[in-house]
Amino acid sequence: MLRSKCIEAIYPELHDKLVVTNMGACAQELYDLGHRDNFFYLQHAMGLASSIGLGLAQSLPHAKVVVLDGDGSVLMNLGALATLARYRPANLVHIIFDNGSLLSTGGFPSHTADGATDLATIARGAGVPHVESVSNAYDFMEAAADAFERHALSVIVAKVEAVGPDHYGMHFQLPENAFLFKRWIAEHFGAA
Repeated sequence: MLRSKCIEAIYPELHDKLVVTNMGACAQELYDLGHRDNFFYLQHAMGLASSIGLGLAQSLPHAKVVVLDGDGSVLMNLGALATLARYRPANLVHIIFDNGSLLSTGGFPSHTADGATDLATIARGAGVPHVESVSNAYDFMEAAADAFERHALSVIVAKVEAVGPDHYGMHFQLPENAFLFKRWIAEHFGAA
């Protein structure tokens, strides 16, 4: 299963949600589908997408927050899964694309590459109430649809191939992205 196809499949459902991505391939693949001002590409901050998502979910309880993350980023900040489980924001969906590779930082194998480390098991052990592990497109779509409808913290670990985009580049830098994202929140939720 390709991460880019998973993101493409859920893209239509992201128009009214706050979306935070990790750095690198995931961000580029979402951007290439067409930027929306409710997308925040967390560049240069590996491991912190779920923390930003948690802050958004807690401060904007009427917004659905979707975090698009990778195994390398999650492994850099495993404590975030325990923190998510501790606060259990009902409006947060954390999608972890597990390709067993640190693809965006050189392609080295991650701890999940040989199956010894299982992020879904770790999320369950941390206390996340709804965790799905999927490895095909049908199961991914079903898990995402359920999570988007559910009013409870959800984590989806999607096993994907270690394939990334053939290019990197966005037409704006992080400060402009942050400004547009903040303005979109203010316009839709009255928060600044």
